[in-house]
Amino acid sequence: MANMPPVAVLAGGLGTRLHPITTTIPKNLIDVAGRPYVAHQLELFVRRGIREVVFCVGHLGTQIEDYLKDGRKFGLEIRYSYDGDKLRGTGGAIARAMPMLGNEFFVTYGDSYLDIAYDEVVDAFRQSGAPALMTVFKNDNSWDKSNVEFRDGRIVIYDKKNRTAQMRHIDYGLLMMSPAAFSGWEGVENFDLADLLGPMAAAGGLAGFETTTRFYETGSQSGIADLEALLAQRSPPASRTQDGPTKDSR
Repeated sequence: MANMPPVAVLAGGLGTRLHPITTTIPKNLIDVAGRPYVAHQLELFVRRGIREVVFCVGHLGTQIEDYLKDGRKFGLEIRYSYDGDKLRGTGGAIARAMPMLGNEFFVTYGDSYLDIAYDEVVDAFRQSGAPALMTVFKNDNSWDKSNVEFRDGRIVIYDKKNRTAQMRHIDYGLLMMSPAAFSGWEGVENFDLADLLGPMAAAGGLAGFETTTRFYETGSQSGIADLEALLAQRSPPASRTQDGPTKDSR
């Protein structure tokens, strides 16, 4: 297995699609199959060889830290990067966390459950020589709107707003990045990762890794139901005596 880099988890969003639940609980602490969702995500990381996680937090972020603490109960080292009193956006949040992340790192989202071979993603990134790599899935607009043109191992176009008929893939929700990817963005406090990755793809500098395993997400009630069905196939229902807030105890 590749020497696994840390994972930056973007967990500072407001979770508006899950209101009113997320007015009092961060969305990655919402109950999924009897436990706060983040417990499932972290167990997936450990199974895939991850040992270090940095949570980029904002909205209700202290609740996440109060539940996870230093991560030892999950077999992880967990640290936290807070947005502070300014909105950062996904790109700004990663830039702020950069001192904790080292020379290469994964980036994923606090509502994503992506059960793929992370070591293969690392190997593809290292072999590409690119400053960033995006995992993609051939979605054909099935679960969400496709936003990527992918050819010959490279992301040709990545655009979430201006879609083309040639876009058959979707941003899977797992990136590999190095600090070099943020060259030119120094001093910019609030920007989206798409602002950085779209031009990088157009310039031929964004590598790609295609997976055939569908993604799961907990940003919507339908997404939660799909993930609960997946988890139910793998193990018996978890006890509801776990600590941490749930939908039923808010």
